[in-house]
Amino acid sequence: MTRRKEDLQLDCPIEVTLDVIGGKWKGMVLYQLMLGTARFNELRRVIPGATQRMLTLQLRELERDGVITRTVYPEVPPRVEYDLTEFGRSLGPLLDLMERWGERYLVEVRDASGQVAAAS
Repeated sequence: MTRRKEDLQLDCPIEVTLDVIGGKWKGMVLYQLMLGTARFNELRRVIPGATQRMLTLQLRELERDGVITRTVYPEVPPRVEYDLTEFGRSLGPLLDLMERWGERYLVEVRDASGQVAAAS
């Protein structure tokens, strides 16, 4: 059962942040939206591992949390676009740091696995 924001310890900002951006695909969605507005199928293309249902759920959570906006255009077929809110854009520095940390981690893991392989 997913915990709601009201159930979180509001004295722990890290827990709140992780609740908002945590989720298997939320980081990738946010990263893509940092690049600009995207339609649902564009997000599905760049995040092929996410099922349609899971991507929809995570987009709804991000919208509920005020991080992204969903705009539906009255066309046939309907066009839906997602974009970051101004508040969502404030996650940019955090996402940049996460990207750099992830790159560094991958190097560390490769180096460590190379040392193990070389020692064998």
